[in-house]
Amino acid sequence: MNELFQGPKVPDEERVYPLMPLRDVVIFPSMVQPLFVGRPFSIRAVEEANKKDRLIFLTLQKDKDIEEPREKDVHKVGVIAQVLRTVPIEDNRIKVLVQGLRRGVIKEFKKAGDHYHALVEPVKEEDIPPEKQTLEDKALIKAVKEAIDRLVALGKQIIPDLIVLIKEIEEPGKLADAVASVLDIKAQQAQEILETFDPRERLKKVHKLLQEEIGLLEVKQHINEVAREKMEKEQREYFLRQQLKAIQEELGEAGGIKAEIEEYKKKLKEIEPCLPEEGKKEIEKNLKRLERLHPDSAEAGVLRTWLDWVLDLPWCERTEDNFDLDRAKEILDRDHYDLEKVKERILEYLAIRKLTKGKESPTQILAFIGPPGVGKTSLGRSIAEALGRKFVRIALGGIRDEAEIRGHRRTYVGAMPGRIIQAIKQAGTKNPVIMLDEIDKLAVSFQGDPSAALLEVLDPEQNKKFTDLYIGIPFDLSEVIFICTGNRADTIPTPLLDRMELINLAGYSEEEKLFIAKKHLIPKLIPLHGLKPDEVQFTDEAILEIIRGYTREAGVRNLQRQISAVLRKLAVKKLRGEKGPFVVTPELVRKLLGVPRYRPEKEKKPLVGVATGLAWTETGGEIMFVEATKMKGKGQLVLTGSLGDVMKESAQAALSYIRSKAEEYGVDPDVFSKVDVHVHVPEGAVPKDGPSAGIAIATALLSLFTDVPVRTDVAMTGEITLRGRVLPVGGLKEKILAAKRADIYEVILPEKNRDEVLEELPPYVREKMKLHFVDNLDDAFKIALVREPQKGRSSSS
Repeated sequence: MNELFQGPKVPDEERVYPLMPLRDVVIFPSMVQPLFVGRPFSIRAVEEANKKDRLIFLTLQKDKDIEEPREKDVHKVGVIAQVLRTVPIEDNRIKVLVQGLRRGVIKEFKKAGDHYHALVEPVKEEDIPPEKQTLEDKALIKAVKEAIDRLVALGKQIIPDLIVLIKEIEEPGKLADAVASVLDIKAQQAQEILETFDPRERLKKVHKLLQEEIGLLEVKQHINEVAREKMEKEQREYFLRQQLKAIQEELGEAGGIKAEIEEYKKKLKEIEPCLPEEGKKEIEKNLKRLERLHPDSAEAGVLRTWLDWVLDLPWCERTEDNFDLDRAKEILDRDHYDLEKVKERILEYLAIRKLTKGKESPTQILAFIGPPGVGKTSLGRSIAEALGRKFVRIALGGIRDEAEIRGHRRTYVGAMPGRIIQAIKQAGTKNPVIMLDEIDKLAVSFQGDPSAALLEVLDPEQNKKFTDLYIGIPFDLSEVIFICTGNRADTIPTPLLDRMELINLAGYSEEEKLFIAKKHLIPKLIPLHGLKPDEVQFTDEAILEIIRGYTREAGVRNLQRQISAVLRKLAVKKLRGEKGPFVVTPELVRKLLGVPRYRPEKEKKPLVGVATGLAWTETGGEIMFVEATKMKGKGQLVLTGSLGDVMKESAQAALSYIRSKAEEYGVDPDVFSKVDVHVHVPEGAVPKDGPSAGIAIATALLSLFTDVPVRTDVAMTGEITLRGRVLPVGGLKEKILAAKRADIYEVILPEKNRDEVLEELPPYVREKMKLHFVDNLDDAFKIALVREPQKGRSSSS
C-alpha cells in the first residue's frame, strides 16, 4: 500500500487523547490535511499531543459558531490523528499538518485545565479484501473509479498522485474514505460518511454524492460553454465593428453618427421597461441597420426620422389623476355658466373613473354635441385641468384620408405618424385628454374612410394595442381620455356613434348670454384691450342691444367679437385723450357698431297663408316663415325654397289632410282641382329638410283656403300625419329660444314633447313663454288662426 496511507499503529484499547474540536472540516482515516488553529484550548491540545506520541483526537462541532463547545456540542464519532508538523503563524495562531489514522468514539469528555481531553474507544473496522468481494462490490468499486475519471474530465482539481492512489485501492472502505476526502460536500454530509462503519454502505453513500457533484459540474460546464460562446460572439462583433469603424474613418464617414447612435441607445435603455418586446427588437434592428449605412444616404435619413419619433414617444411618462370632485365642480363653474346637467354628467364621469381606477371604465368616450360657441371645446379643457392631465385638440373637420389617423407606411416619401400619435407626442404623456373636434365633419374619399380608422382608436377593447402604420409598434391608448365634439349627431357614422356617450349642449337664452357677458366675457376682454376694469361699464340694456341687434347665434362667440369691437373703439378714444369711465349704453353701441344687423323677423300684422314655423340648425334654432298662395290651375302642388324630400312629403300630407276635411272647414272640395297651390319657404339658397314644419305648412294652407289670417305672435313646430295627429320632434329648446329671440312668446308644440320641454327649459324662460301642447291639427288651428273658419263658407279661386 502507498506510504500516504501508512502511519503509527493505534492501540485497540480505550485511552485518553488530547481533543481538538473542528468548526467545519471532517478528517477521514489516511487523509492528510493542514489545519489553521487559533483557539487557545485547541493550541494547548496540539502542544499536549506533541509532548507525548503526537496523537490527537479530532471531532466536528455540531454548531461552528460556538467558541467553547461542551460535550453535547460535538459529535461522538471522530478520528484519531497524528500531528505531522506544527508551524507558528501571525496573530498567535499555528498551522498544523495532520493525518487521520483511525475512527474513534468518545466515551468520556472533559476539560482538564486549559484544554479538552477525551476517553476514546477505537472503532474496529474490517474492510472487505478483493477475494471476499461480491460481483456487486466489484461493480461499485469500478463505478466509483470511473466517476472519479469523469469528475477530473469535467475540470475537478485533484492532485495527480492522489488520483493514482485512488485507482490502486481495491478495498471499499478505504476507497470510500479516500474519495470522500476530495468531494466538495458539506461538513454534516462528511460526518455522516465518517459515522458509517459498514464499508459497503459507506461506499454507496460516497458514490451517490459523487454522482451529484458530477451533475453539478455538467451543468456548470454547460453554463460556461454558453457564456464562452456568447463572449466569443461579442468579441467577434466587437472586432468586426472596429474594422468597420476603421473603414468608415478611411472613407471619411465616421463623423457624428457614432455619437448619434449612442444617444439613441441611451434613450432606448430609458424606455425599455415600458416597451413591448417586439418594439424593442424592431428598434435594435433599425439601429444596427443605421450603423451600416452611409450617414448621408436617403435610407439613413428615413431611419433617423423614424427613431426620433419612436424614442421620443412617452412610453413611460404619465400624469397622476386628481379626482377631487369639489375642485372639478369649482373649475367647471368658473369656466361655464349654467349647463347644470352637463356639469353633473361630467362629475359622474369623473366619479366613475375614480371608482374604477386601474380597471376598465364603463364610459370611455364622451361626445359633446351642440351648436357653435356653447363651450364644447372649453369643457374638454376644464376636464383636463380638473384631472391634472395634459390637453391636446385634434381638428377632424374635412379630413378625408384614413392615413391622417393611422399614419403612413414608411415606404412612402414624406411618411409620418397619424394625428393620434402626433397628439400623444405633443402631450408628452401617455394619458392625456385628447379632444377630437368636429368629428361630425369627417369626409370619405377614395383614400379611405377616416371614421373607420377611428373605430379602433375609440374602442377600449382594441386601443390597448393601437398600431400606427408609421411607428409599427403597438402603443397603449387605454389610459387616454377621448372627448369628441360636433354640431350634429346624425352625420356621425353609426358604428362610431355606438362607441360614444352623447351629451347634448343646447344654445343659450338671452338671460344666459347676458350673465355670461357680465361675469365671463367682459372681465376677460377689458384687460386684453389695454383698459382697466374701472374705466369701462356696460349697462344691461347695452349688452342686450348687442345680443339682439348684432348677433344671431346659439352660443356666445359672435357676442364676444362684438364686445371686442366696442372695446377696441373705446381704446382708440382713450388714446385720443378722452377720459373715462366710459359707460356703454344702447345708444353708444349703435354709434360704435353702426346700424343693427338683425331686427325681429315676425310679421307686423296677421296675413293669410303665412305661418311662422321653427327650425333647428347646426347653429341653433331659427324661425322660419311658410308662405302659401294659390292661382288658377289644375290642382298641382308647387314647392320651392330648397326643400328636402321629407319636407316635400310633409307639404303633401298637409294638403291631403286639408282636402279630406274641406267641408268641415267650410272649403268647397271642388276648388282643389281648379287651382294650383304654391308653398314657398324664404331664404331659398339655404337647404331645408325635416318633418317638423308639417304643422306650419298645414296652418298656412288652411289659412289660404279659408281666408283666415294666421297670428304673427305664435310660432309652431311638429310633424303631422294624414289623420291630423301631431307627432313629437327634436331640438325644442333651441326652437323655443329662437322664438323668444324674435319676440314671439307663444309656441305650439306636440303634446308628446311636454315632459322633455318642461325638464330642459330653464324656469326663467318657461315663465316668459306661453306653451301650447297639442295632439292634433284641429287644436293647433284654433290657436294659430285669428279666428275659427266659418263652416259652410266656400273659398274659390
